[in-house]
Amino acid sequence: MSRSSFSDRGLGVTGQNRATLIAFILLVIIGGSNAVAVRISNLELPPFWGAATRFGAAALIFWIIVLLRRLTLPKGKALVGALIYGLLSIGAAYSFLYWGLLRVPAGLTMVVLAFVPLLTLLLAVAHGLETFRWRGLIGALIAIAGIILGVYGGLGTSFHVPSLLAVFAGGVCIAEAAVVFKLFPQSHPVVTNSIAFTAGAFLLLCLSLIAGEGWQLPATANTWAAFTYLVLMGSVVLFYLYLFVLSRWDASVTAYSFLLFPVSTVVIAALLLGEVVTISFVAGGALVLAGVWQGAIKGPAPAATPQASTPTEDIVT
Repeated sequence: MSRSSFSDRGLGVTGQNRATLIAFILLVIIGGSNAVAVRISNLELPPFWGAATRFGAAALIFWIIVLLRRLTLPKGKALVGALIYGLLSIGAAYSFLYWGLLRVPAGLTMVVLAFVPLLTLLLAVAHGLETFRWRGLIGALIAIAGIILGVYGGLGTSFHVPSLLAVFAGGVCIAEAAVVFKLFPQSHPVVTNSIAFTAGAFLLLCLSLIAGEGWQLPATANTWAAFTYLVLMGSVVLFYLYLFVLSRWDASVTAYSFLLFPVSTVVIAALLLGEVVTISFVAGGALVLAGVWQGAIKGPAPAATPQASTPTEDIVT
């Protein structure tokens, strides 16, 4: 499997990885708008129910593609890996994120999620998947300082601390899911997402039942538009691109997309939701991004540990 390469100037990609780089760019563009769409959806739909219906609908689309293309379903460890990946990346992560986004502005959410590359690196090291770098620890401290500055400066409003912690917990789940994906044999992204979305949607539906949420469909055009976008672009397309990139690049490298999400998120949130951006938040957000750049991107990356066999010839079809 082709790998991403690094130069002394930072992240570089070989000619063979051109398709992966294009997928990465599209991933960043789509991913940056998701938090805004979730905020709009949360205005009408209960968080767990909204997430469950979103990923349930996306799972149905993936299963239709699996049937039409007659893709092979995974067995054994590959199936277990897809299930664990789904429970972490969809069920657990989005239960935290949807609940947190009830009170945390979309812009701040994406800045907090800028921790994901560092979290992914640390978890990859803990699992023996990648090599520890002291630069990552220094970057984490800089990023934490940025979060403190951004939170205290605010976006022109106060924050609900449990909601902010929920967003961070969602980021931890996303990071662990990426590492888990690399630890198990991999299947076609469509097949993996079909299984993962089904498992994750089921967990979210159970949480919705426990929370006693009302099950309802969107009633306004804005909510329907946000929900449709989340299903088609924010789930089917986004997660296909994510696994496409993750199957070719190291987990910590793929997580760099989270550094670029806040830029588009803050702009879109200001335009669509009228969220106020203060100078202190901009400074804090910049410090977070600088810290993660220092810890996760700047300088050459360590060689990756060989992964389990991956049917790469099937992934690109």
